[in-house]
Amino acid sequence: MATDYILVLYYSKTGHTKEMAQYIAQGIQQMGLSVKLRTVPEVFPEVQTAVPSIPEQGDLYCSVTDLQNCAGLVLGSPTRFGNMAAPLKYFLEQTTGLWLSGALQGKPASVFTSSGAMHGGQESTLLSMYLPLLHHGMLLMGLPNSESALSHTKTGGTPYGVSHVSGARHDLPISDDEKSLCIAQGERMAKLVLQLKK
Repeated sequence: MATDYILVLYYSKTGHTKEMAQYIAQGIQQMGLSVKLRTVPEVFPEVQTAVPSIPEQGDLYCSVTDLQNCAGLVLGSPTRFGNMAAPLKYFLEQTTGLWLSGALQGKPASVFTSSGAMHGGQESTLLSMYLPLLHHGMLLMGLPNSESALSHTKTGGTPYGVSHVSGARHDLPISDDEKSLCIAQGERMAKLVLQLKK
């Protein structure tokens, strides 16, 4: 049975996706709902069986139970050749049991990403993250053009979900427009969860 928290699940290599997750969580909390910020471990074939269950620092690793019991999901990944990063995909591939039971059906979901370049494949990465969520029967939510920052941002955005361009050296900070869109996406997710509860 779903509880009253929204799961913000992300993988972050340089810290930008994690920072976006924190702004999204802020938007959710502003609407009065609880948030679980969770990440996933690195995936290296030689250490797959040796991954610690608790990271040394930062957010906890997500469990299948965290995902199963959420009221909504916001999923984030950096762009990897126009696709989500392997650690996040690997985690999602372990959720067959949830698919078989239909545990995520009818729950809202949205996605976000970051990349080093404006044309690094942000939109295809966002779409790649939607595919497994569709298979789980989740209700997908993007960002409407009524969000004014979406129309004039120069560094991120997209109607598929908020995005950020970190630059080739990953040293560009998240812009005010991107922060605004992250918060708006979190608020929108919280509103949808509250509407579905009614």
